Amino acid sequence: MSIKPILFEDGVVKMLDQRLLPTREVWNDYRDYQGVAEAITTMVVRGAPAIGVAAALGAALGARDIEAKDFAAFYAELEKVCAVLGATRPTAVNLFWALDRMKECARRHDRLPLPELKARLLAEAREIAAEDERLNRALGANGAPLIGDGARVLTHCNAGALATGGYGTALGVIRAAVAQGKTLMVYADETRPFLQGSRLTAWELMRDGIPVTLICDNMAGYLMSKGEIDCVIVGADRIAANGDVANKIGTYTVAVLAREHGIPFYVAAPLSTIDARIADGGGIPIEERNAREITHLGEQRLAPEAIEVRNPAFDVTPARLVSAIITERGVVTGDYLQGLKDLLNKGG
Repeated sequence: MSIKPILFEDGVVKMLDQRLLPTREVWNDYRDYQGVAEAITTMVVRGAPAIGVAAALGAALGARDIEAKDFAAFYAELEKVCAVLGATRPTAVNLFWALDRMKECARRHDRLPLPELKARLLAEAREIAAEDERLNRALGANGAPLIGDGARVLTHCNAGALATGGYGTALGVIRAAVAQGKTLMVYADETRPFLQGSRLTAWELMRDGIPVTLICDNMAGYLMSKGEIDCVIVGADRIAANGDVANKIGTYTVAVLAREHGIPFYVAAPLSTIDARIADGGGIPIEERNAREITHLGEQRLAPEAIEVRNPAFDVTPARLVSAIITERGVVTGDYLQGLKDLLNKGG
């Protein structure tokens, strides 16, 4: 049973602190939008869909605390709240999608008394959370047929329940395949430098009783060359209109290796991750994170003092290396520009 990493109870946003997994399971309480913004920035919560859920709930908290006499004044303050939340993680497009949806909800109900409008915004945020899990389950069902019985599946980073409102994207496909009675073995890359694979993916899969083996990031090519990987499945933080995919740093390397060895490379993501405004991956902003994530492991220094460090959190995998993009409305192969456009226009 997959975990829900973000809850809303008694006016408080509760988040499982993913920085402390797998050794400690600690839930943090957030009572204002500033706290939620800090949680997103510091990766208490991470994963594009989960960031969107957290941002929506943060916006609802911010809206609740706005003191205004009319809608115009209220909306001006709501935009300030959303600007703070939107500045937390630049690559994950779900963040901006969720905040835009919250602002659109406010505009749609601009004639309501402000207390009722605030209640509507909270209901919208909670619906975004519930909807995310429903979409992930549909996505999982769509992707499961791509995973054969007995498959050995490599995944990179964490695209599971912890990265979403529940169930997961890449791990949602794996969960759905297992639910169909298939026997799988999952190989989880460590995913340096923040180790989401070893800390989070391994924890999730072991918790669900799904066989998982942990490997260093630089072992993937060796296992592929030995015929020990049958397919790769990853999530995404942003997908450009042409199918180029931004995901956790190291994903591009895995995709190149998969192509070299004739191994299918699948991307699982909800349609909210597609940014049709960006033509290709060159337009996707790539977050550069603190050098300390590379120079230290916890409090232990691993590198010389004053060493120059690069720490891009994401890379871009060209669409030509992607075998299929799995969404809640279907699976796209080949012409991603047209296929993704068709799914976005499909509705339903």
